Amino acid sequence: MDEPSTTLGVNSAHLVGWRPMTQPSPTIDADLDWFRTTFSGIVGNVEQVIRGKRETIELLTLCLVAEGHVLIEDVPGVGKTQLAKSLARSIEGEFQRIQFTPDLLPSDITGVSIWNREASRFEFQPGAIFANIVVGDEINRASPKTQAALLEAMEERQVTVDGTTHLLPPPFMVVATQNPLEHEGTYPLPEAQLDRFMARLSIGYPDRDTSLDILETHGEVSSLESLQPSIHAEDVLRLVRIGRTVHVSDGVRGYLTDLVEATRSHSELLLGASPRSALYLFRLAKARAASRGEEYVTPDDLKAIAHPVLIHRMMLRPEAHMRGATIDRVLHDILERVRVPGAAR
Repeated sequence: MDEPSTTLGVNSAHLVGWRPMTQPSPTIDADLDWFRTTFSGIVGNVEQVIRGKRETIELLTLCLVAEGHVLIEDVPGVGKTQLAKSLARSIEGEFQRIQFTPDLLPSDITGVSIWNREASRFEFQPGAIFANIVVGDEINRASPKTQAALLEAMEERQVTVDGTTHLLPPPFMVVATQNPLEHEGTYPLPEAQLDRFMARLSIGYPDRDTSLDILETHGEVSSLESLQPSIHAEDVLRLVRIGRTVHVSDGVRGYLTDLVEATRSHSELLLGASPRSALYLFRLAKARAASRGEEYVTPDDLKAIAHPVLIHRMMLRPEAHMRGATIDRVLHDILERVRVPGAAR
């Protein structure tokens, strides 16, 4: 991930006022050290399969630890499913892949009640959503009704079938994919569903050296087949608990709020970031700080994750689009304009 930046001429990692007022206990220090080491181990394990994409792997793993879901928007063949599979295998979790098609039914995702003649009762047969990491391939190819079947699962971590609620196994993460170029026969994701994804990521093509490395490691047998777990799924729950303990000062909370507010008042934006995005920034920043062994969040943590968290929640005004404005430029402008707490005006 990026090193602390010096935006506005100030390295935020060195400004006073963001550390907790009291000294952390030896237990907290030990927990954060374990978090940093374990997190690095997961990322390194996935890197055995997905070469040259450490930042993307880190962001995906951070979303898992921050209990969020991820939308990966990229062209076919860059390793979207392999990335999710590798993460699932690294945490020794259960993996399910759902190929979204126009004829996919909501019950194919959530499950269905089947009559058991011998027992003379209906028995619930879990759908593909019952796994630790679920990949929804080409999610925009399914009908809106089927897409909506994911909403309760993603938000509430449960599904309701025939009036009965079934909890999903923790840890739980949905990794949805879609092709940004092919739109024929697709159903664009509604804003309500887009907003439920903590982050939107893109893997991108590998460079030349990485491509040669891929031919060497995957040319005959995929290294995914021999990938061994780095931790157990239960350890992810401990990572989640430790991440929640990271301190966020009032100044950093204010800075986070100012960033989100700035997206709602920017002259070139028709739609700004939702209140949910502020919560996601908050949780993901805590996880990022913990992954570096820090007991407090800095503005640099927020800057590092602002793009993947906010980019899919913002919409340009038509006239701004015609002038050649882009969401990327607008977000960069916001990050430059919003004052970092403690920095010189």
